[in-house]
Amino acid sequence: MNFVSRILAISLLAALLAGCGGSQEQSSQGEQTSQEEPTAATTTTRESTTAQGGDATPQTVAAAEAFLGTLDDAQREQATFDLDDELKTNWTNVPTSDEERNGVPFGEMTEEQQQAAMAILEAALSEEGYEQTVGTMVADEVLSGEGSGQFGIDRYVVGIFGTPSETEPWMLQFAGHHLVLNLTVAGEDNVLTPSFLGVQPSEFELGDVNDLAFEPAGVLDDGTVRPMGEENDKAFELINALDADQQDQATLDYELSDVVLGPGEDGRVLEPEGIPASEMDADQQALLLYLVREWVGIVNDEDAAVRMSEIEDELAETYFAWQGPTTNGEPIYYRITSPTLHIEFSHQVQPPPGGILHVHSI
Repeated sequence: MNFVSRILAISLLAALLAGCGGSQEQSSQGEQTSQEEPTAATTTTRESTTAQGGDATPQTVAAAEAFLGTLDDAQREQATFDLDDELKTNWTNVPTSDEERNGVPFGEMTEEQQQAAMAILEAALSEEGYEQTVGTMVADEVLSGEGSGQFGIDRYVVGIFGTPSETEPWMLQFAGHHLVLNLTVAGEDNVLTPSFLGVQPSEFELGDVNDLAFEPAGVLDDGTVRPMGEENDKAFELINALDADQQDQATLDYELSDVVLGPGEDGRVLEPEGIPASEMDADQQALLLYLVREWVGIVNDEDAAVRMSEIEDELAETYFAWQGPTTNGEPIYYRITSPTLHIEFSHQVQPPPGGILHVHSI
């Protein structure tokens, strides 16, 4: 019997609640998608693909209710909040020793409760999005193994704002070091924004993780794990597809060392900078959409198709901005913005002699 079915009496199929519907605010969407090479004719809506599990809402609601059902009264009080509670904006990507988080920590849960918490994500995220989430958590366990008490899977928390419902709005907040998923469910409209995706270390060997008893880690392939590798590699592919004049137009004339719209910046909007997609050729535009899909594709195929269609409709108003070298492996920053989209990616640099320490993304 698989991981999810041990927790729920239903089959929880992989699907993510995407930012779809009529949102007119900038939004950050997380995504991992298929690896086919893009061309000018690449379809980003994947209309021919059957959505995994169809509508994710009933599955996610059932998983959230099952999780709450495993908690005792004190834990349930710790895990639940009113939907309009201002604490939902109190999210951060920094270690929990520096900031408090909302919800019940994994370290205070039984194994059954931990599995039920992960089952919410397995219901809500695509297969690739779930694997990326697990990869980030395991990376934090790598840091914990290096002797710091600030890191590790036990420090991730789960909070639920409002009452899980298939019709009325509610929100899941799943948060830890380098990972904050703010997942709002409002009937068929599901929004993952603002969410922070990151990882430290940026890559690791799964076999080198000591005494890993975290059962979901079984979804990761043996060998080198790069939870945000595609977001890195596809960006370098895009910048190197631009000619010299286009690269100059895309390059910011100032330096950034981290994402701009991180914790505490909810609702802020940046003016577009860089090169607009309207000044790219068809193949370059396809590469840009191929990169964007790394965030949008955390959602199930059906919702991702809707969101990508919206993004394609405003492609002419979508900007790509870059800072740093164009050789893969070097630290860089980039940003993708449109009237309803905001993505940032930033390498965090190691102390001298330098190199990439970890990744931040919004």
